[in-house]
Amino acid sequence: QVQLAESGGGLVQAGGSLKLSCTRSGRTFGSYAIGWFRRAPGKEREFLSAISLNGDSTTFNEDSVKGRFTISRGNAKDTVYLEMNNLKTKDTAVYYCAAAQAVLVFSTAAQYDYWGQGTQVTVSS
Repeated sequence: QVQLAESGGGLVQAGGSLKLSCTRSGRTFGSYAIGWFRRAPGKEREFLSAISLNGDSTTFNEDSVKGRFTISRGNAKDTVYLEMNNLKTKDTAVYYCAAAQAVLVFSTAAQYDYWGQGTQVTVSS
């Protein structure tokens, strides 16, 4: 089993920044991809970005990210970050990280096997 824990959410004014963290624990042997998703009130879950822990692959949702969000991983490969800049009120959502035991990176939620509990991000005007 893989456990994921998100942190770094909070309340921020529009135009501000937050850096979310996703820490992986438990079964860590093998190749994994970590993805970030969010769910805003009354909306479908939305893919944001993903990164391979064992390679150089990344992917992102250009429409949602638009150069404002950056995904990265820590040196120990057990933490993935989502740095969010120029936040807008429409970015208010619960942000989740998810893990897939794979070499490739995915943008579809169904391809991820493990999910964190989520962290709330609220952007005020």
